[in-house]
Amino acid sequence: MENKELILAIETSCDETSAAVIKDGKEILSNIVSSQIESHKRFGGVVPEIASRHHVEQITLIIEEAMSEAEVTFKDLSAIAVTEGPGLVGALLIGVNAAKAMAFAHNLPLIGVHHIAGHIYANQLIHKLEFPLLTLVVSGGHTELVYMESDGSFEIIGETRDDAVGEAYDKVARTIGLPYPGGPHIDKLAHEGEPSYDLPRAWLEPDSFDFSFSGLKSAVINTLHNQKQRGEEINTQDLAASFQASVIDVLITKTKKAQEKYNVKQVLLAGGVAANKGLRAELQRTFEHSEVELIIPPLNLCTDNAAMIGAAASIKYKQGKFSSYDLNGDPGLDLERE
Repeated sequence: MENKELILAIETSCDETSAAVIKDGKEILSNIVSSQIESHKRFGGVVPEIASRHHVEQITLIIEEAMSEAEVTFKDLSAIAVTEGPGLVGALLIGVNAAKAMAFAHNLPLIGVHHIAGHIYANQLIHKLEFPLLTLVVSGGHTELVYMESDGSFEIIGETRDDAVGEAYDKVARTIGLPYPGGPHIDKLAHEGEPSYDLPRAWLEPDSFDFSFSGLKSAVINTLHNQKQRGEEINTQDLAASFQASVIDVLITKTKKAQEKYNVKQVLLAGGVAANKGLRAELQRTFEHSEVELIIPPLNLCTDNAAMIGAAASIKYKQGKFSSYDLNGDPGLDLERE
């Protein structure tokens, strides 16, 4: 393991406790993820206090398992990386304090990583990144178009003005009566129906790359309520298909426009909603005959995991961007200052 860059990465921003060992920023030696979905399902969403308690219970076990699977000791490591933000502050603090303690105890560099930078760099684990590039970030709390001129430089050229895509999916799913998390259930239903309901698409100003999904979410809820009041049968498959068609249409149209304007070499997909089959398929169709290379991460690297944090940390390691021991969990961390 000599002369190799080995980073132990930790991710606890929401409801997954994860640790990974990443070699040279692109090879996964281990990536252990413990999900809390079953604990939060009965509440219809993530309960921050419960998430934090689960992280406390799991963190040392997950780190030990990641290091054991990678067959490394602390002496082999080059640095320890951790998600600094954004996320639930209590959850972030568990990972940050574990990372600080280990970095201090073993005299290793500490690297704080932006959660969204992690999602973007998850793509580096499957394919070499070529700049300039554009990333469509779609997750529970984020919907953004991020332009990158070079490694570690992030410019948000478009973002949601209200609900993120993941939030809209969860709220619509709850209204239809589907369990949490709503995204996979709506995606599944959408493939069984036809987009027969006329739902809005928020294009905003002609030159804007921003998104808005609250009007669409309200339109779905109003459609459901109106049909119930009239005693009409609701075709949930068609409603899910119509909602998903509207979301995907806006996401892909704006991504294509941004790709053309910024003349990028690659278009990346990133974030938890990147697991959506409809979105993946439509993106592939859109860029099938394009000179621009489309990179879509495998499903296991879409949801929150520590491997992506290790990949992003590798760039900061090479650039010598280390954190001090006053590193703190920052729920409002700015990607552009990363």
